[in-house]
Amino acid sequence: MATQIFVNLPVKDLQRSKDFWSALGYSANPQFSDENAASIVISDEIYVMVMTEPFFKTFTKKEIADATRTTEAINCLGVGSRAEVDRLVDAALAAGGSASNETMEEGPMYGRSFQDPDGHLWEVVYMDMSAMQ
Repeated sequence: MATQIFVNLPVKDLQRSKDFWSALGYSANPQFSDENAASIVISDEIYVMVMTEPFFKTFTKKEIADATRTTEAINCLGVGSRAEVDRLVDAALAAGGSASNETMEEGPMYGRSFQDPDGHLWEVVYMDMSAMQ
């Protein structure tokens, strides 16, 4: 079995978060979703678990970071083309996200970034592997 990753994120409004990820072309797995959380399927190995803040709090003794004021992490998705970078970030911005940094073009790497509606930071990057030889 391939290693899977589940990125667990607290959200203020679960429906808003589900709608946001749906607008980017991803869907929630109903088998692992309920009134407290939704399992957003990014790929066969990557899932974003968006959880209401009270439910998220049951998994930690620490305070929940306010991602609109502090950086808790920068989540990065690698995609297969520059066009896919632009499609995802443009969809995120249209769905209520906001731009977080300038477009990055460094050699074979192209990327853009956004904040989701709860302020969690996301980068979407394309790496042209043929240019790295």
